[in-house]
Amino acid sequence: MSRRLEIILGPTAVGKSAYAISRALECGSPVISCDSRQIFKEMSIGTAVPSPEELAAVKHYFIQEISVTTPYTAANYEADALALVHRLFDQGHETLIMCGGSMMYIDAFCYGLDDIPEVPLQLREHLMECLQSEGVAVLASQLKELDPVSYSQLDLSNGRRVVRALEVCLYTGKPFSSFKTGLYKERDFEIVKTGLERPREELYSRIDARVVKMMEDGLEQEARRMLPYRELSALQTVGYRELFGYFNGEYSLEEAVRRIQVDTRHYAKRQLTWWRRDKSIRWVQLQ
Repeated sequence: MSRRLEIILGPTAVGKSAYAISRALECGSPVISCDSRQIFKEMSIGTAVPSPEELAAVKHYFIQEISVTTPYTAANYEADALALVHRLFDQGHETLIMCGGSMMYIDAFCYGLDDIPEVPLQLREHLMECLQSEGVAVLASQLKELDPVSYSQLDLSNGRRVVRALEVCLYTGKPFSSFKTGLYKERDFEIVKTGLERPREELYSRIDARVVKMMEDGLEQEARRMLPYRELSALQTVGYRELFGYFNGEYSLEEAVRRIQVDTRHYAKRQLTWWRRDKSIRWVQLQ
């Protein structure tokens, strides 16, 4: 198979963008972003989009292309990214570089998604209202009765994931887990995964420093502009939700910054836990 796509992945703040640009220049490839937040136009500081210099060094795709008001899912990304990759291969590229840290987007692109039915918007809105008024524990308890398998597998602190599973159960009368076949879709090109890592204390130091830099660059002001959209899925993101709490008067700005740093470290740990299960990843230790 002559057509090859290399995915540069790893935890947040590890240095994926610089590494991917270097590889792209070596291969004569653009960089195909695989980040579920950098794709939104209005979110730049809090999502750590590549710098203007990095964007000028090589062509990037899926960076700040759509509005936060436009629903966009892993299924959308799978379709759009596959169409782009095939177009680039047809144009003569033999090796392409993809870069990102969004686990679900990477899995959707590599393996495809199960055909899980969509549900009426009214049902989702009703469950989201219940989430706001009653809390995630109430919905999780209902999910446990209808689909104990999903209940045991989901991150029950993620209200939107619980709502998604529960809405399918209620709408179809079948467990959400019954739609997950685990079957992989074949791709007609080779996929190679390169994982980047650093010593934990070094990674955490980079995360803390980047959060401070984001605040200096205007993250608080960017988050204030996002306040009208705070209920949208795109804004359920580390860096924004902690500042929303500060805006609500729940804690100080200093505490919001500390929470962003801590939550970002937790997110990096979840990313690594997710990818450690994938034995096909070639890990590169950065210095």
